Amino acid sequence: TEKRTQIFLKHSYKSTNSDTSVETLNSTRQGTGAVQMRIKNANSHHDRLSQSKSMILTDVGKVIEPISRHRRNHSQHVLKDVITPLEQLMVEKEGYLQKAKIADGGKKLRKNWSTSWIVLSSRKIEFYKESKQQALSNVKTGHKPESVDLCGAHIEWAKEKSSRKNVFQITTVSGNEFLLQSDIDFIILDWFHAIKNAIDRLPKDPSGSSRNLELFKIQRSSSTELLSHYDNDTKEQKPEHRKSLMFRLHHSASDTSDKNRVKSRLKKFITRRPSLKTLQEKGLIKDQIFGSHLHTVCERENSTVPRFVKQCIEAVEKRGLDVDGIYRVSGNLATIQKLRFIVNQEEKLNLDDSQWEDIHVVTGALKMFFRELPEPLFPYSFFERFVEAIKKQDYNTRIETIKSLVQKLPPPNRDTMKILFGHLTKIVAKASKNLMSTQSLGIVFGPTLLRAQDEMGNMAVHMVYQNQIAELMLSEYNKIFGSEED
Repeated sequence: TEKRTQIFLKHSYKSTNSDTSVETLNSTRQGTGAVQMRIKNANSHHDRLSQSKSMILTDVGKVIEPISRHRRNHSQHVLKDVITPLEQLMVEKEGYLQKAKIADGGKKLRKNWSTSWIVLSSRKIEFYKESKQQALSNVKTGHKPESVDLCGAHIEWAKEKSSRKNVFQITTVSGNEFLLQSDIDFIILDWFHAIKNAIDRLPKDPSGSSRNLELFKIQRSSSTELLSHYDNDTKEQKPEHRKSLMFRLHHSASDTSDKNRVKSRLKKFITRRPSLKTLQEKGLIKDQIFGSHLHTVCERENSTVPRFVKQCIEAVEKRGLDVDGIYRVSGNLATIQKLRFIVNQEEKLNLDDSQWEDIHVVTGALKMFFRELPEPLFPYSFFERFVEAIKKQDYNTRIETIKSLVQKLPPPNRDTMKILFGHLTKIVAKASKNLMSTQSLGIVFGPTLLRAQDEMGNMAVHMVYQNQIAELMLSEYNKIFGSEED
């Protein structure tokens, strides 16, 4: 049997040409020694090798990997270019403050104070419910710190936003608003300066702050296309992939066309709309009473004292001089806002109406009017001069200096100041019943009527001077303003 097999192999080898190859596969079966052969020509062998082309090293050190048809999810994307710059942010300041978020995307929220561990970096603030070290050691899914991008943000003191002291507000370009507060003066001032300096160092154009995020979105949305382009040299795209890509390109071009059409229409609308001056001349737009400059309100009413101030003072003197805690006790805020709306709409106002029977609503609205003046009753340019006057050692010199400054004020400020302090002297005269002394009224009205334009100084010291100036003008009203008959 073995001889016959060798002869058969020789014969087969001679009968094949040089382009053929012989594959011998030994298959041992029980009781036999059969030899199986599979002869393949060169062409079929070449086809088999071509199917493994993707595993051949075309260049030294470069392996062409096969395309993955699997669409990667969010966690599988490479975020190196996006995360690395954020991780390299330097922590400039951290510590505990009281925080309240009052707006989210422009939508007002209910004010809810809570203690937060705040971390300030070069371009953002993070709010933790506990210290950062504790938060990192107790990581829980979904419990991430609230992050605020400071690029394009605005920071200012916000006394009127809360009854608490030392409150400032941060407003972001996305419409989020935060209140931060501490009872300790130097701590809150330090935080205010640190955040303001961080904002000032950042570009005013907030669009640059989202470049990395936009890059990440582009990488995420086009990752399949990028892989397809990378493999163009090794394998031609399938027809359905080409159709899908063409659909995306066509869809993108259609979106661009729609956006351009909308921009064109908006541009035409803006260029054709009437100017603000034209609308004001036609009476379609009017400045509101609350929040307008004092001289603007007086010019509109052709007076040196706003009509609303006179109405409030008359109502209080008519039925509120004996009320306990007048000007100190707050009225119902919703009713005060309703009164404010009526005044701004210039509707007929009757403070003797039953809906305004709570005199604290009237006094609350009057305080709100002065508090919302863009420039206080004591103009910013006079603030330092009044402070220097109250510092003088000689009491009579102090009075004469303040009297001289009052006479130099613009007529709307001087006349409104005279009628207001004259009214407050009548409140003091009834102090035995209403329990409102000169000191009490100085505390209530001092910071409202007199404040510095740049409030980044020592607020505690300013508050002392504000109260002292208001108290002196009450106690020495006749010497400073003259008697009411003058």
